[in-house]
Amino acid sequence: MISKKSIIASALATIILAGCYNEPGLVEDTSYDRTKTGALLGAVAGALIGHNQGHHHTRNAVIGGLLGAAAGGAVGYSLDKQANEVANALGTGVNNDPLAALDPNKTIIVSKHPGYVKIMFRDKMMFATNSATLQPHAKTKVAKVAKLLQRYPQTIVAVAGFTDDTGSYEYNQQLSSKRAKSVASQLAVNGYPATKGCSENAPIAPNDTPAHRALNRRVEVYLFANQDVMIDPCK
Repeated sequence: MISKKSIIASALATIILAGCYNEPGLVEDTSYDRTKTGALLGAVAGALIGHNQGHHHTRNAVIGGLLGAAAGGAVGYSLDKQANEVANALGTGVNNDPLAALDPNKTIIVSKHPGYVKIMFRDKMMFATNSATLQPHAKTKVAKVAKLLQRYPQTIVAVAGFTDDTGSYEYNQQLSSKRAKSVASQLAVNGYPATKGCSENAPIAPNDTPAHRALNRRVEVYLFANQDVMIDPCK
């Protein structure tokens, strides 16, 4: 029967492997939290698989842990790498400060989350009022993201549009959906992304002043590691 020491050995191998996924020169954020988490989960899963396939061979569990750690770490590293590359291409850094979205001077915010990367584009740099046509500058920015996504065919992409509460909910629903689809059409390099119009749902700030309403008008692009971690951006 597999011992606790074998499981611990696999987990320790995880930390070693996670440390190996460390490429210098990436933009700003080098914490690689998802790399470590992915490697840890991979190690445990791999160890269990190895144990189940070889009931009396502890070695199978250890090898399974090592392989699982490598696979799990690679997924986490891919997302970390994507976050930094996207931020660099867009002329910014990875910013995980939850208050960053309240800064009107930040027109693009790239942030990392467990299982996905989020790119927030402010409405004022993306579209003219009541329009769903990308402005030239915005189209250039989105095209840079599309070019990077060609390197990551396994990434699942989703796009959500958001408005303020001016006008009817139904009109805002249609506008936010059209804007999401406009961005998605530029990102359709590995298949057409899932899109959703969120209307005035999930506001960043209260819709009580023009400045706050401007914060709520945005498009968000999500880069998911897999379908299991996909979220509903409208909630």
